[in-house]
Amino acid sequence: MSQDKQQLPACSKCSPLWQKQGSTNCWSEPGKGPDRPSHCPAGLSPDIVQGTFERYVEESEDATLARVAAQVEGLCYQPVPGSDAVNARWTRVEDTIALAKLMKYRKIGLATCIGLLDETSRLADILSAQGLEPISVCCKAGSLDKLDVGLKEDEKVRPGTFEPACNPIAQAGVLNQHKTDMNLIVGLCVGHDMLFAKHSDAPVSTIIVKDRVTGHNPIAVLYGQNFYYKRLQKQPVIPDPDQ
Repeated sequence: MSQDKQQLPACSKCSPLWQKQGSTNCWSEPGKGPDRPSHCPAGLSPDIVQGTFERYVEESEDATLARVAAQVEGLCYQPVPGSDAVNARWTRVEDTIALAKLMKYRKIGLATCIGLLDETSRLADILSAQGLEPISVCCKAGSLDKLDVGLKEDEKVRPGTFEPACNPIAQAGVLNQHKTDMNLIVGLCVGHDMLFAKHSDAPVSTIIVKDRVTGHNPIAVLYGQNFYYKRLQKQPVIPDPDQ
């Protein structure tokens, strides 16, 4: 089957079913619940999906991390007395601390954007208070000139001024040197976060996602039905580079 006609995974198409029934095929006991749709990755790639199961029961770092992550998922909810409902009780910061402690991580790397140094300082104080050791590295470490990495003067935020480029590979390298147990992305730009995760030796999670417009709350765009959401459905963000 050619690539352009191949059925692609599209779990997003199960949203109406989830909203209507509160369940999907994958959120049901095998053999019960809704039928598996044609766009389900478990049906399109059964060898891959089924092949992962044994990796969660073996003695390995991946299996341990998977089990602890599931354990933290359970801990971050609490039952409502007299009801089958549950309430969330932990923030992302608390989830992260719990996972670090259950995984016996101690050194926590913070790959921070220079625009979030205050937030990073607050986070470092909390981690220290919880008995962890934060090690933070700013994105502008080394003052690498944007012109030296191939940008043009008019591509700067403020043309005519010195602007250092972000250096996520250096951030990862420094934290690797200090043998951190886990690294947290604190507001790195899109792309820079990819490079950091690619070059990090330690497992990487994100504590803050960079979004300059929404106060680092990118999901707000998906709820902006009368502005962002409709605009992004109709207008390209930038022209297609191939056109």
